[in-house]
Amino acid sequence: MNIGKLKSFITSKLEKELPEYISYHDVQHTIDVLNTCNAYIRRMKIAEKDAFLLRTAALLHDTGFLWGFENHEEKGMAYTRKILPDWGYSNRDIDIVCKLIKATAIPQKPQNTLEEILCDADLDYLGTDKFYKIGEKLYREFMHFQIVKNREDWDRLQVKFLQSHSYFTAFAKKHREPVKQKYINEIILKHGWNSL
Repeated sequence: MNIGKLKSFITSKLEKELPEYISYHDVQHTIDVLNTCNAYIRRMKIAEKDAFLLRTAALLHDTGFLWGFENHEEKGMAYTRKILPDWGYSNRDIDIVCKLIKATAIPQKPQNTLEEILCDADLDYLGTDKFYKIGEKLYREFMHFQIVKNREDWDRLQVKFLQSHSYFTAFAKKHREPVKQKYINEIILKHGWNSL
């Protein structure tokens, strides 16, 4: 059970096999989520075994995109159950990793601290200075899947999502939520919307 080797294995698979139109749920997103989880692990002094399972889930949480956009969490969980026994994970550990992956499905419904961390790490960028840069990658992906038709459509979807989204950890509530609120206001002002 070596997280460094698993990281190399997963990131290599994503780089080689993800379709080009997956512009947001890509290798960089996986690495960003892992790095953000690592920051939470240090900040919250997460126990070593729990940290290991959290890192594993961070690496695997979007692997389902290898097999399609719909129900990608379920596909990622199936892949997790397929490969992790060969990496020395117990059935109990695999169950925990799968529950962590499932918690990231929108709307997020984490049931414990580790799930809260992964959910907040998954959407950390919403409350950072990378909001527009990373959001652009998601916009391109959504355009490909015809989830949005144009920029205004995208902005409406963004505002609705941002208004319904909540962070779970104390750190994100304090440091990410206020920044996210600023972006909501910027998008609404840009269009002169009163409300959605």
